[in-house]
Amino acid sequence: MTTLYERLGGEDAIAAVVDSFYDRVLDDDRVAHFFEETDMQQQRAHQTQFLSSIMGGPVTYSGGEMNEAHRHLDIHPKHFAVIAELLAETMVEFDIAESDRQAVLDALTQYEDAVIQC
Repeated sequence: MTTLYERLGGEDAIAAVVDSFYDRVLDDDRVAHFFEETDMQQQRAHQTQFLSSIMGGPVTYSGGEMNEAHRHLDIHPKHFAVIAELLAETMVEFDIAESDRQAVLDALTQYEDAVIQC
């Protein structure tokens, strides 16, 4: 049985999705402000590693604790929803199967409580 990571094409394919996703994020006034002080090259690499890890890839997530990393950002449920929406749109752009898109969003949702800090 193949993992979601494998079905999506591995780390390079996930990195391409992440790059396009962050282009959308930075163009969206609802959430772009969260990244004004962020090293986006590092953020893109970090997000690729995180997504690869939660999708069953041979990548170990080495980021900090989610709560601590997001504590100072005042992220609300509406912001998390925008991020999920932009990721879903990006996955459609990359012709990722609907079942795999839903699996990615389901995996991401498991971290919602750690990200939302209000």
